[in-house]
Amino acid sequence: MHLWNGKGPRVREERREDRGEWATSVAQLVKRRREPVVVQALRSAAAATIAYVVALHLSPEPAPLTAPLTALLVVQVTLYATITTGVRRVNSVVAGVVVAIIFSSLVGLTWWSLALLIVASLAVGHLVRVSEFVPEVAISAMLVLGVTRVGDIAWARVLETLIGAVVGLACNLVLAPPVWVGVAGESIEDLARRMRQLMLRIGEEAAGRTPASLAAARLHEARRLDHDIVEVDAALRQAEDSLKLNPRVREGLLHRVVLRTGLDTLEICTVVLRVLARSLTDLAKEREPEPLFDPQAGAALEQLLSEVADAIVSFAVLVTTDVSHSAESAEERLAAELTTAAATRDKLAQLFLEGVQRDARHWQLHGAVLAEVNRMLDELDTEHRSRRLLEELDRCTREQRERWPRLTRLRANVRRLRMPRRNRRPASRRSM
Repeated sequence: MHLWNGKGPRVREERREDRGEWATSVAQLVKRRREPVVVQALRSAAAATIAYVVALHLSPEPAPLTAPLTALLVVQVTLYATITTGVRRVNSVVAGVVVAIIFSSLVGLTWWSLALLIVASLAVGHLVRVSEFVPEVAISAMLVLGVTRVGDIAWARVLETLIGAVVGLACNLVLAPPVWVGVAGESIEDLARRMRQLMLRIGEEAAGRTPASLAAARLHEARRLDHDIVEVDAALRQAEDSLKLNPRVREGLLHRVVLRTGLDTLEICTVVLRVLARSLTDLAKEREPEPLFDPQAGAALEQLLSEVADAIVSFAVLVTTDVSHSAESAEERLAAELTTAAATRDKLAQLFLEGVQRDARHWQLHGAVLAEVNRMLDELDTEHRSRRLLEELDRCTREQRERWPRLTRLRANVRRLRMPRRNRRPASRRSM
């Protein structure tokens, strides 16, 4: 007993704590490995390695680094971007090699021929429409022109580029790229919650004595929401690309339209919120040091902004929800919140009318506040959203039919073949 000195249980407890921390770390690692960023890093590394191994056996170059570089660039975040990037990159390399072969047979490598080569390569890059890979045309031309065995090097560079592009595309087909809809949905919900917090602060301050400086500060916060809109729009564009040509996604067009129209609605609400903050700022300047509204009207406005803020968050949850049951509950909650907010708006309108009858000063600002809140309620209305969805779906479907008529006919034939025989439309027969 004297040898342990009472430390045995303590050591065992420390070991259990270490095992618990280790298990927590492993759980976090397993959770993180499913994140789109981690998945993308692993896919890119795997594609580059496989492309390098394949190029070692096929390319005459001792270190064919063009193949893994191409695979790394081709394996983009989405399958749609991968295909378009692969095609443009192969075109840029081939165009650069052709320009280099022409220059090597005519003038060779001098300082003035190098300048002409760069100008010609950049011009050819714009002609073949390789987009962001225009500098790659000049790079390929310079690398090929700077060696003695132009033909061998040119062939090796084209071969390595093709290997990298094929391996990158194969990796995207075998290991489907991550779908970034979840990330875009989180961005939309975060934007809605930031709008809610700002509206709550505006409502609390409008119910009491609001200095003009404080109202102006809230106006600047509303203006900064424009930067958040830009970030959310970038995340949504990435999500839209991840839904295109992705074998794991069904009804990708519907998902894209739902998210895009949802962000459009939030963007309109952001603009209206900025205008509302401007109206309250002007009112604070006119009435300082008096309160902005009567006590009853101020309390009603605070309640109304709180209800509209909750509706904005419910709307964001609705447009980012995939499961039909959850979407129905979110739509019911949004409808109930909008009904409550409409009743509070009517109450506030009556209070404003009574206040204007007693004191007609600044009546236009009171009316502007009411009109701006009413505009947000109209944008969040479920019927308005349904009409917007149908219009956008019709527009996108019409554009697809006009852009790819053969693909549209092929899809229609496939769907018709998949239908049960009794549901198929009978072929027209000539009357006897």
